[in-house]
Amino acid sequence: MATVTKQQIGGMLARQGILIAFAIFMIAFTIANPKFLSVDNVFSVVRSSAILGIMALGVTFVVISGNLDLSVGSMMSFSTIVVLDLHDKIGPFLAIPAMVGLTLCLGAFIGFLVGYLRLNSLIVTLGMLSAIHGLTLTYSGGQNMDIADKEGTWFSVFGQGTALGIPVPILIFAALAALLGLSLAKTPFGRKIYAVGGNGTAATFSGVRRARTVFTCYLISSGCVAIAGLIQASRSLGSQNTVGQGLELEVLAAVILGGASLLGGSGTIFKTVIGVLILGFIQNGLLLVGLQFYVQFIVTWIIIILAVWLDIAAKRGKLWSPIA
Repeated sequence: MATVTKQQIGGMLARQGILIAFAIFMIAFTIANPKFLSVDNVFSVVRSSAILGIMALGVTFVVISGNLDLSVGSMMSFSTIVVLDLHDKIGPFLAIPAMVGLTLCLGAFIGFLVGYLRLNSLIVTLGMLSAIHGLTLTYSGGQNMDIADKEGTWFSVFGQGTALGIPVPILIFAALAALLGLSLAKTPFGRKIYAVGGNGTAATFSGVRRARTVFTCYLISSGCVAIAGLIQASRSLGSQNTVGQGLELEVLAAVILGGASLLGGSGTIFKTVIGVLILGFIQNGLLLVGLQFYVQFIVTWIIIILAVWLDIAAKRGKLWSPIA
């Protein structure tokens, strides 16, 4: 009887361990600082998590399809710098679609290499991380970008505006989550993504065009990055050319925290949103209890290791390997 109980506890921790740990963190942070769950702080956390969350929505598609995308941080830097530079040259009305188009081209290139040429997504996107960073530095001449007339532009509405008392970044994040969540859960294309990620060979023999599906997933990911870059540029109306550096790990951590498997074939947009919020609230709580911001990097690493461990444990139904 005791053995069955241990297995049940182990299985529950494997499936819900992250949520249990998050609940413990939330209680501890609230006790340490009562302002942690105040309305203002909650809005602040969600708003600051919107950029990371929007990027994570697109990466969720890629991960479910059985691939990775480590280029999103550098790609976000590129999109931010491009839209800021073009804002003063051709105006925001043309700068925004131009930036989106260029970012989609990067996503299409990655999708072609991974989807049609069947190259390893880890190697391709790791290489593109450096390549896009170099492209950004070349484009900007190594200089940061700022909008000349910050007071006379409507461009700030995407990052600083509000509607019905709700910050625009939160509204964009929520709308994208709803749209992409429905497309993933309720459309034939969504079912194809799960099929490709679960068993690519079987999906191909079932008539699913694997290459096209993977290619489209990378297009969706780059489109989300473009929107995130737009919000980032609009928030400060200026940016360093390394603004997205390191975000790829946080994005991947949020996606895995949400339950998407690194092996592909499982995950949902709703759970990714939960993963983003878990990461955002934990980082915010660490700051409120007085820890320095760089402690977040250590905690993020611990969270990634914990999430991957629980992901593997959920697959086998045990926290520990049966042959350990």
